[in-house]
Amino acid sequence: MTHLEQYYNKFSEEKRLTRRHGQVEYQVTMKYIHKYLEQMENPTILETGAGTGRYSVQLAEEGYDVTALELVKYNLGMLKSKGSSVKAHQGDARDLSLFSDASFDMTLIFGPMYHLFTLEDKVQVLTEAKRVTRQGGIIMAAYCMNEYGVLLYGFRDGNVKECLSDGRLTLDFKCVSAPKDLYDYVRLEDIDQINQAAGLKRLQIIAPDGPANYMRQALNAMDAETFELFIKYQMSVCERPDLIGASAHTVDILRR
Repeated sequence: MTHLEQYYNKFSEEKRLTRRHGQVEYQVTMKYIHKYLEQMENPTILETGAGTGRYSVQLAEEGYDVTALELVKYNLGMLKSKGSSVKAHQGDARDLSLFSDASFDMTLIFGPMYHLFTLEDKVQVLTEAKRVTRQGGIIMAAYCMNEYGVLLYGFRDGNVKECLSDGRLTLDFKCVSAPKDLYDYVRLEDIDQINQAAGLKRLQIIAPDGPANYMRQALNAMDAETFELFIKYQMSVCERPDLIGASAHTVDILRR
């Protein structure tokens, strides 16, 4: 069993996007998924790294034709147990040989980039997504951002000196991750490099959760009306370039 499988057998991905900080990420991301789906006629959707199906199942329930690919058997079992119309398969986002060229109008990559640690692997994911997405279609790829990792794990949790000493942080505070660390963290210039290597053009990039992950306790203490105002706030600022890099996650929206 890999480090990743051991992690997700214990970590509740199902609950993450239903907690308040996860709801912000989910609702903002869905807004942009719908924005582009509404421009298509009878679109087909592929989600790679689909987890337990939070996005895939919802989109299927809305009537979309959805296919999902998930590496971790436990997560895949959770997805299938929901009894939706999602066509779910086990597989790796780096190898989409299960699918023919130009099979989908939209391809979602909402997990794989978090857990890949080389430029080559990340480019392979985008290259495969490009292959199976129709000309003019949309690819959305999510990333974990560098400054979130530095600020929380480094400074908040008191690990910054150790990470600088053992090489997990460079002297200019760039995260250096390995598979045992489970998550990889990037900056905008890293994402630009991946896109260039894959030959994909960005339409826009958003910060779906912004400061939500930094503010978990504050979000949980908010009354329902204030929390809804926070979601509206994040939707209103998620495209601002001066805020993108400090978000816990970004979603890069690309045209095939």
